Amino acid sequence: MSTSVSDNFLCAEQATQFILERTSLRPRIGLVLGSGLGAVASGLRDPVRIPYEDIPYFPSSTAEGHAGVLALGKLDNTPLAVMQGRAHLYEGYSASQIVFPVRALGRMGVRAIVLTNAAGGINDEYNRGALVLVRDHINLQGQNPLIGPNDERLGLRHPDMTDAYNAKFRQFVREESERLSGGIFEGVYAAVTGPNFETPAEIRFLRAVGADLVGMSTVGEVIAARHMSMEVLAVSCVTNMAAGMTGEKITEKEVLETGERLASKFLALLRAVLPRIDGYLQSRATASD
Repeated sequence: MSTSVSDNFLCAEQATQFILERTSLRPRIGLVLGSGLGAVASGLRDPVRIPYEDIPYFPSSTAEGHAGVLALGKLDNTPLAVMQGRAHLYEGYSASQIVFPVRALGRMGVRAIVLTNAAGGINDEYNRGALVLVRDHINLQGQNPLIGPNDERLGLRHPDMTDAYNAKFRQFVREESERLSGGIFEGVYAAVTGPNFETPAEIRFLRAVGADLVGMSTVGEVIAARHMSMEVLAVSCVTNMAAGMTGEKITEKEVLETGERLASKFLALLRAVLPRIDGYLQSRATASD
């Protein structure tokens, strides 16, 4: 049912209405699952599953390892809206289309979004299979979902990005990761368009400008979420070391297999962190009443 988005607000309202008519759940948290991590959604209790193709204006996922399904259910006692896969610029979508699902979730009442992705590791301290909290990003995609006329119903013309990644949420993850004896890194994520993997020279450049990770997603979604005043947590799964780091060739199969192996570890972390995020959102809502 995907089609051109001519009015971001009204189209998001239509998509939201379509989704809400199919579930009584009203989640405060959205979760976007990146390459190979779709199995995390298997932990949901009694989910309502809606293919992206059925939702008005939603972009279809064509990338390998992205199921293209919105699942609404509870992880333990935490209501969630879970996107199993996302759309990417390299699939031919515009920046506005890429972030449309985030806008629809925001109009549904989602106040915080947890973004995950598969990324190439640039930092020497990382290894394949590491989990990395994103504390900041570098947008090298040459695109921005806010370009064009601004709709004040969605957000301010010039949203501040100083604290794009919620520091309290990152603290929750560090504490729970330590408790689970998993350990977690923090780093800066660089977004490129793809679809090809980067060259060794490009990786040397990214390292020089301060990137710890590189991937082909997430940043546009963060910008759109912050535009709507949604809180953001982003976690990268290092599915491969970037070009030139080890001398090995990079394959899509490697990326997906590593993501799948990390899914159970990541699910355990989510079970610990999401109730704390939900409690934080509830306390903030109570304080503002």
